[in-house]
Amino acid sequence: MNNKTMMTENEDCVLTLTNVTKDYRQGKQNLEVLKGIDLNIRSGEVTALVGQSGSGKSTLLQIAGLLDRPSSGQICINGKDISKANDENRTGLRRDYIGFVYQYHNLLGDFNALENVMLPMLIAGQSTATAEERAAFLLNKLHLSHRLKHRPAEMSGGEQQRVAIARALANSPKLLLADEPTGNLDPNTAEDVFAALLGIIKETGLAALIATHNMELAARMSRQLRLQDGKLQDLNEPIFAKIAKNFY
Repeated sequence: MNNKTMMTENEDCVLTLTNVTKDYRQGKQNLEVLKGIDLNIRSGEVTALVGQSGSGKSTLLQIAGLLDRPSSGQICINGKDISKANDENRTGLRRDYIGFVYQYHNLLGDFNALENVMLPMLIAGQSTATAEERAAFLLNKLHLSHRLKHRPAEMSGGEQQRVAIARALANSPKLLLADEPTGNLDPNTAEDVFAALLGIIKETGLAALIATHNMELAARMSRQLRLQDGKLQDLNEPIFAKIAKNFY
């Protein structure tokens, strides 16, 4: 069955995690990283995920992106429970519904910007002509029309990260997950990259979950969640809003 047909249509909530836990064994000890996470990410919503280093932000993103399995709990995408989906279906869902942006761009050095963005579409079965047209469109949206034929080594760090953003959007995902997407950039470049990322997310109506240490960037997103002691706290709630600025 095609993964597209597995999903229910017209669901506002793109990602739902219910009572998700994640444990790791360290010798004879059991390390609890996530302790009953409940999370809803809706279309058009850009959610900031903040927290101290080692708090489990990357673990949460990997579970949300179907790169890792939780120890317990339920994961739904577009209202469909995929908690028990097999590896083949999970791979298809990642390809068709989820885009990833990491702290480091991870571009392929032997390919130019256009080719790097085309690759996910070619893997998904798109024709070369269709993939090339969409890749050029996305790179133009990210102000990289003059870099289509440049390889990563010929581009700045900010340009490389914008290519990575275009690549993440290549297959028109419903959910974008980003793990410190500006963490390796200087402040001015980080601002440019973040503005480009936020602009294209809002334009396309994506659901997005973005982990960041930068509270100024986090404040510009739809809402802010903090991961602490394995649990999520909504920093927009009055009980947390007063202390959020002083926490970091």
